[in-house]
Amino acid sequence: MWARQHMEAPHWLHQFFVDQDPFDSIMQLHGEVFRDVPGRKTIRVRIGGKFYFVKQHFGVGWREIFKNLLSAKWPVLTAETEWQAIRKLGEIGIPTTPAVAYGVRGLNPATLQSFLMTEDLGDIVSLETLCADWKSNPPEPAFKRKLLIEVAELARKLHDGGMNHRDFYICHICLDNQKLASGELCLYLIDLHRVGIRPQIRPVDRMKDMAALYFSAMEAGLGKRDYLRFLKHYRRQPLKETLLDEAGFWQQVASRADKLYLKFHGKMPETNIW
Repeated sequence: MWARQHMEAPHWLHQFFVDQDPFDSIMQLHGEVFRDVPGRKTIRVRIGGKFYFVKQHFGVGWREIFKNLLSAKWPVLTAETEWQAIRKLGEIGIPTTPAVAYGVRGLNPATLQSFLMTEDLGDIVSLETLCADWKSNPPEPAFKRKLLIEVAELARKLHDGGMNHRDFYICHICLDNQKLASGELCLYLIDLHRVGIRPQIRPVDRMKDMAALYFSAMEAGLGKRDYLRFLKHYRRQPLKETLLDEAGFWQQVASRADKLYLKFHGKMPETNIW
């Protein structure tokens, strides 16, 4: 028998599981699989004529817990991290996947079960996909400038709001195609599985996020001017002041990004803003 169970879900969702345990029913849902790793699965399902994403956590196991602790990392045990991150992003004004329901049960950290249900954002494209051919087929300069500024604003709100993503790659920033067709540039931040939330993020967490973002944009055909424009809007102060006062920090960012690039591409990147 489970010692603890907590579930938050709207009334309309319960009507689809009449005479069934809602928690068990959601944990046993099947659909289009988007991610399937040990202890965790992400599926897309249709309920009541609408599509939703369901992340099912089946327990990480003691081995994973100890591996994280020995690496000085706090293990992510349930979907609660993402549930709380969605709420916090709403508070600081960053669009993401709207949360629908969340549940967790159990006491043993290694076998905790949980789920998170979110709305399907519809016609979106990740910036990684959007920028994939920018080296050979550059976008309109005005669009690129506007997009860079929007990404910088998103990053600033995230970090100044006491959050760090911990997987802050451009594949986790998505553009709403439908809104773009009507002239609106709307970005969503997704994949919040490992997000950190504090009153104020540590410099090392900010550095790691910015290095991941920089590394993931290295194949997008951006030049030094593009990176400096991003930096100006991210820090919201004169660029000269940032380059003088924070030179050591941004050199750390560039160094970490270069190491990531070398690890994944087997060579050093061609562009370096420093």
